[in-house]
Amino acid sequence: MKEQLTFFIFFLLFFTVKGQQVQANDSLKKVAGIKYNTSDNEVNFTPQTPVLNQIAGAPKAFYTYYWEFGDGHYSTDKTPTHIYKNKGNYEVRLWATNNYDTGKPPATRPQKITINKVTVAFQDEASMNDSFILKHNREPIPEEEIVVIMSYKNPKDFVTNGKLYLFYNERKYKADNFELIDTRTYHNEKVSTNTDFAYAYDIDDNQTLLASLNAAILKLRVQAQDSTEKTNLPLTVEESKTYYKNWSVFEFDDMSPNEERNMFFTLRTTPEMLKDTSAIISMRGVYVPDSNYDNHKVKDMEMEIVTSHDPNKMSSNGTFMNYRLVRFKRIKYKVKFQNNGEGPARTIRLETDIPDIYDKSTLKVEDMYPKCKICPKKEVQYSCLDTTFTDKQIIFTFKNIYLPGSEQKNVKDKDSTKGFVKYSIKFGKDFHKIKTKSKTAIIFDKNDPIITNQSTTRFVPGISIGAKTGYNYFSDLENSKSYFVGATISPYKSFRWYWQVEFMNDFHTYNNTTVQEGIVTTANGFDQFQRKTTTDSFTNVNWEIPVLLRYNINNYIGIGAGFQGSVSVSEKLEQTILTEFFEGTTDDFLDRSEKTTANNATSFTNIRNAMLFDATVGFSRIGPSIGARYVLDFKNEFNYWQFYAIWKF
Repeated sequence: MKEQLTFFIFFLLFFTVKGQQVQANDSLKKVAGIKYNTSDNEVNFTPQTPVLNQIAGAPKAFYTYYWEFGDGHYSTDKTPTHIYKNKGNYEVRLWATNNYDTGKPPATRPQKITINKVTVAFQDEASMNDSFILKHNREPIPEEEIVVIMSYKNPKDFVTNGKLYLFYNERKYKADNFELIDTRTYHNEKVSTNTDFAYAYDIDDNQTLLASLNAAILKLRVQAQDSTEKTNLPLTVEESKTYYKNWSVFEFDDMSPNEERNMFFTLRTTPEMLKDTSAIISMRGVYVPDSNYDNHKVKDMEMEIVTSHDPNKMSSNGTFMNYRLVRFKRIKYKVKFQNNGEGPARTIRLETDIPDIYDKSTLKVEDMYPKCKICPKKEVQYSCLDTTFTDKQIIFTFKNIYLPGSEQKNVKDKDSTKGFVKYSIKFGKDFHKIKTKSKTAIIFDKNDPIITNQSTTRFVPGISIGAKTGYNYFSDLENSKSYFVGATISPYKSFRWYWQVEFMNDFHTYNNTTVQEGIVTTANGFDQFQRKTTTDSFTNVNWEIPVLLRYNINNYIGIGAGFQGSVSVSEKLEQTILTEFFEGTTDDFLDRSEKTTANNATSFTNIRNAMLFDATVGFSRIGPSIGARYVLDFKNEFNYWQFYAIWKF
């Protein structure tokens, strides 16, 4: 009976655990479906999304949507209605993005629909305020998909043929951030295999341009151009290739005046993607409306790497900076926010950390949304952005604005509920090479603050080469003379702790004298005093490799400790033996003396290890300094002091 009861309990436990495992695995699979109702060529779409898992402490979780209708049109509405122009089969796609949710975005399979009858008139409404737009459906997360939409419009009053370029994967990052997995075109755009350029003239002026049929940068006279309107296409393309590893080029034909078209690119973020969640990465699009001329538009699209889809975010382009080159550069930051309330926000306050290494007086507001003027010193009633400072923060305040809430009635466009401030700032006069972290508290009207992620900036280590020379003082060696020259390698201008490796070539001479005295009996039976003096004269060339962990107390004093390995690359020994014979048993009367000399040379001998302790005074981070070092050799007779001068570059 006991055996049956035990088996029954085991049976229940096994299937209970097994059932829980299956349930847990199923819960990880998030899938969103597409539901639709058709009325001839008019179709209503509805997403079927899984339940959201709220991030603790974050605003209420919600979905944002991006639809592609399979005919070159798209929408960001939750439940869009689309009118198809022609009969046919179409493949509809949906990307649902979970904001303030702990899981991954749900996957969606494309849905095929068929239009058999056209009864509703199709009206192709103009939607583009600019002739070229580049945007994406969501911020990139490692190992997920994003969609890039390239929209272009014919601004000419005649039919044109042109080109489109998409540049991605910045060269400044070792690994590729994106893999292009799909391109969807709807107006016979073709991949261009011809990367040569040949241009006759510029329509904006009478400058004569050189024709080129190779990929080299043309040394043409460059006009003053703004950030989007450009006239030197070969220069733009070659410049873009220096910034980006990958690109795609497309040709289009027969585009009518004011016609609008869209191209769609699906990119998968790679496992090796940059993991810094405060970094800004970019893509670039180039639009050539008419292939007969090189007039073109350039759009740079910035994206923030995220670990979860949070509309409130702080990011920077200073992910990895070269300390030698940034002194006069402006570091850019961007603070993004979204009103998730049920009503509009009238005042938005951004309390943003400013690290000590920056000069707050150099701050410049580059861009913002909602668009408004900078507030004057006096109070005004119109919309404006106010900028104030505290010791550790800069405070941006949008005043007298109207930013709708995502839960507000009749608000369908989620993008209209988002805003941002983009600003740049320079480093101070004496800034250190330290990692910085910044975050922003976002306050909508009188609500509780929302705290963003930490935006991190850091410097690449860099390499500092140093020249070193000095003198070694051996107190226990006779007639010691030791000089050395060498080089050092260390990170460039480290702030506090850093490693330093050195190589030194040491020239060392010293003597070692021993004396033996005693009374010997001669052949004649007399006792005689005898002295034997042996002098070893060493001439050595040594290689020494110290490895230190150093610490800069301030700009002028540094200390360090470490280990050193040494080897005598060349060791020459001249041994002189002087034997003196005296009359009697004392050294009062010299009888005679004998002297012999022998030479010996060896290589790569006398391997030694030692500990060392070090201090420097001068310019401890970069530039000249002097130092003293005590080397504690594991062979006690070789302990010595080292005094040196060093210059780090």
